[in-house]
Amino acid sequence: MMRSVFPVLAVVAVLIAIWYAAAVWLNTPWALDKAKRAEVTLSTSDLIADTWAQDKPKLPAPHQVAIEIWNTTVEKKITSKRSLIYHSWITMSATVLGFALGTALGFALAVGIVYNRVMDMSVMPWVIASQTIPILAIAPMIIVVLNAVGISGLLPKALISMYLSFFPVVVGMVKGLRSPDAMQLDQMRTWNASGGQEFIKLRLPASMPYLFTSMKIAMAASLVGAIVGELPTGAVAGLGARLLAGSYYGQTVQIWSALLMAAALAAVLVGVIGAIQRVTLKRMGLA
Repeated sequence: MMRSVFPVLAVVAVLIAIWYAAAVWLNTPWALDKAKRAEVTLSTSDLIADTWAQDKPKLPAPHQVAIEIWNTTVEKKITSKRSLIYHSWITMSATVLGFALGTALGFALAVGIVYNRVMDMSVMPWVIASQTIPILAIAPMIIVVLNAVGISGLLPKALISMYLSFFPVVVGMVKGLRSPDAMQLDQMRTWNASGGQEFIKLRLPASMPYLFTSMKIAMAASLVGAIVGELPTGAVAGLGARLLAGSYYGQTVQIWSALLMAAALAAVLVGVIGAIQRVTLKRMGLA
């Protein structure tokens, strides 16, 4: 266990050291400007301490972000509008719903593409082309159209998440459903298996490792979609709204704390899928 944990901790330590050094580099001009106006000469230690303690730094130091996360999670009630847990719950709701819709859509399209040559030749190119449209361009369009028909709140954000999450599921499932080799397919025909039996007994089990891998990617993409969906709506809740409010008022510490909370949320959601994957594949005898 130590052999697996130590490299991770070493990489984290190096990243934190680089982060602190970058905070000194980026925040030094403002510290020197304040010292010049106050006609004060800063020693090296005073300069470094100032760059790590500014109220609105260009790049906050790691301990500033950690303190902000502590204050907005442990020190705040989860129902408070200033609680990151509250904002994370709002974003997670849209993420999970969008992920579920995207997975269902991706699975259905993959089955159609594998079993229908017309869909393979026509739908698959459009699925690929859909991902060339920037999400920042299409998100406001989705929100405006749905608001025009009286749909607002969770569903528009979930649809944006679905748009980003269905693609990896389509690609992964198509690959997985086509993974059985010719000998396995011939054996199913020898046993006079129907198309449904071939799908249930052979293609679907063979696609499970591909499905779970693509679902992990889809979950991360769904979270990005939920956050992006909160930006053009003027939302007052959610991690995207937290990022937007921080950018309006120059609260970089708030921005970074929301970013790290989003990363932690993604890690938890992907970890849940990973746990389900291990249990499922073990029960199927594939792991």
